[in-house]
Amino acid sequence: MLNDFRKFLSRGNVLDMAVGIIIGIAFGSVVSSLVNNIIMPPIGLLIGKVNFSDLFINLSNKHYSTLAAAKAAGAPTINYGVFVNTVINFLIIAFAVFLMITVIYKAQKKYQKSAAPAPVTTKKCPYCKTDIPIDAVRCPNCTSDLSNIEKKS
Repeated sequence: MLNDFRKFLSRGNVLDMAVGIIIGIAFGSVVSSLVNNIIMPPIGLLIGKVNFSDLFINLSNKHYSTLAAAKAAGAPTINYGVFVNTVINFLIIAFAVFLMITVIYKAQKKYQKSAAPAPVTTKKCPYCKTDIPIDAVRCPNCTSDLSNIEKKS
């Protein structure tokens, strides 16, 4: 069982997946920083100097001016501002992945179109219609002499 597990881990697609997950986590933290520190402050300023990460609904009877104060007091809250930031993070990550996949597919299509066709290595015997090597002068299947046919064409 340990041998099978080792074989599974050493397969290429498992390693590729692990690298993808690590890069995805790093990409997610970069996007979170982009949303929280670059995108949301100007949006909050345009809406009326609102900090989205401080938007919450207090479920207790006491008043708290900030989400941090409510959390410090242990008050139950619905943190819809944090949820808005998370939704924007998701949309940016999804759009970035969409762009990346689109570029990869276009590159693959371009590469597939520009790839040279494989060289011809076989031909059909005019008598028995089987595939034979292109340099053959006698068909190995029907033993027909092909040297005269090639000289005529």
